Amino acid sequence: MKAIANFAQLVEAAQAAGPKRIAVAAAHSPEVLASADELNKLGIARGYLVGDAPTIESLARQRGLDLSGFAIVHEPDVEAAARRVVALAREGDADVVVKGDLKTSQILKAALDRAKGIRTGKLFTHVGIFEVPGMERLLYMSDSGVILNPTIYEKLEIIKGVVEVAHKFGLEVPKVAILSATEVVDPKVPSSVDALALAKMAQQEVEGAIVDGPMTLDIAISAEAAERKGFDSPVAGQADILIVPSVMSGNTAAKAIQYLAHGRMAGLVVGARVPIIINSRADTAETRLLSTAMAVVLAG
Repeated sequence: MKAIANFAQLVEAAQAAGPKRIAVAAAHSPEVLASADELNKLGIARGYLVGDAPTIESLARQRGLDLSGFAIVHEPDVEAAARRVVALAREGDADVVVKGDLKTSQILKAALDRAKGIRTGKLFTHVGIFEVPGMERLLYMSDSGVILNPTIYEKLEIIKGVVEVAHKFGLEVPKVAILSATEVVDPKVPSSVDALALAKMAQQEVEGAIVDGPMTLDIAISAEAAERKGFDSPVAGQADILIVPSVMSGNTAAKAIQYLAHGRMAGLVVGARVPIIINSRADTAETRLLSTAMAVVLAG
């Protein structure tokens, strides 16, 4: 498979893999329903819209949305809706779980439930992919949405999760940069110490990737910056994947790409039986569509 290099190719790959069955919790939102309409038209996804049925039907009529590929399941309580979509995935009736108009913690609580969730034994981690103006490849980032301050062992699992995603997107040997505020190991900067250890651990435990760090963002993505700083690494200036120190740093970087650099994003949670989409409630229908396309390619 040729590596997916932009979101147009991502959508094409999702159309080829789809339609897959998605289950959306608290689907009574205009942006959620607009993305469902587009997913249906593109042949990417069909499935279940779980939420306040009268509101869903009213919004669809008002906006002229075609939801014919979706079964509408009336469940106005958002936490019950989260449990309902997780049950659909657990029972094999849904290939993707999608967060609608509810909190991320509510959908993840249902997914992580030891008795009725969709655990696999792997760490749940968030993988974002970005189409950035001026870049000829997609940029992957993890974890910017789930593990607030990961330990070094959790960071190793984060690397494994995002590398697996990159492999499924056609990157045979992705280059992974472990980010810090400095490219020099400094005991006063714990993320730099972690990065050095992680790079060594990854040599033994991560297959099919080149991992290096610590690295600052400019060195990771700019060959010119790496050259000026005299940083020699097969990853420098060519990173496909950025491993961030914490959710705060990753979330800030993701928002900066979207709102300052005018980039586009797709993202989801891996580690469960099926991909889980946890888009922000402020995200557009396009971001939701792209995230679902990402999930459909992974589910395929």
